[in-house]
Amino acid sequence: MAPTPELSNIQVFFSNPSSLIAGVTLGGPDKYLQEAIENARLTIDVAIYELNLYYLRNALVEAKKRGIEVRLVVESENFTPEELLIFTSEGIPVIGDDDPDAMHDKYTIIDRYEVWTGSMNYTLSDVHGNRNNLIMLRSTELAENYEAEFEEMFLNRLFGAHSPADTPNPQVAIGGSIVETYFAPEDGVEARLVDLVNEAEESIYLLTYSFTSDALADALIDAQGRGVEIRGVMDKAQAANAGGEFERLVVNGMQVRLDGEDGSLHHKVMIIDEQVVVTGSYNFSANAEKHNDENLLVIHDADLASGYMEEFQRLWELALP
Repeated sequence: MAPTPELSNIQVFFSNPSSLIAGVTLGGPDKYLQEAIENARLTIDVAIYELNLYYLRNALVEAKKRGIEVRLVVESENFTPEELLIFTSEGIPVIGDDDPDAMHDKYTIIDRYEVWTGSMNYTLSDVHGNRNNLIMLRSTELAENYEAEFEEMFLNRLFGAHSPADTPNPQVAIGGSIVETYFAPEDGVEARLVDLVNEAEESIYLLTYSFTSDALADALIDAQGRGVEIRGVMDKAQAANAGGEFERLVVNGMQVRLDGEDGSLHHKVMIIDEQVVVTGSYNFSANAEKHNDENLLVIHDADLASGYMEEFQRLWELALP
């Protein structure tokens, strides 16, 4: 769960439910987000599918008390009136999506400079029971992208398919890394993922929770046919669902395994040629592509990819052969 070395402006943290620390619910990747919230100076905007970690909740309340502007956008179905009252009674405005489709985002923007995102909900189960990644990126331009999406939801009540495609900085440089930003459904994420698979030259490694995208499965099968090494670990419960692509990939000779640990493999990760990392809230599914409000990053950085490769290898070795 330590940050990726030598990456001051991009750092990734991984949950590890099998660690002894996780057993006492201490020291997960949420620790670093909590510290960032406690160090905020001006603003904190949170768009989150689910939040039940009392220490993150308390950190947000304490930030408000010391004069920080704190705002939340949430998935309405996951928050009771009692939970919302904890925020609203302190003057923290909370906007729910009130929509049959999910506000599935998982990101926090601090001081319009730091973006925290990835696959991790702010819950006890996601931090200490499931496999997840939490990534922090420092960039005013990237933060502007996420703020634009946040304002659409918070101010204009535009969620999911109602959200316009108006990301101000689709591609930004952070140090020596190039970072592409996508929001679903408006930005055609599936088409970009298919392009990335088609462009792969040597390898594609997958860590996936839900995978029901026929187009992405087709592209992976084609990539394997032209000699690209493909390996993947998928969540065992989700792989058994109707429409899942696991069996199809196996039948086509692909090296894919089912997660071998308790809890869920909740990553939504693709590593391409050990140079490019795809991560975010976006599952490789029809719901993510067509209905839910989602975010995804494509990060061109070999050092970051190395950190994700370590997580992949750990889960590959623990997976069911």
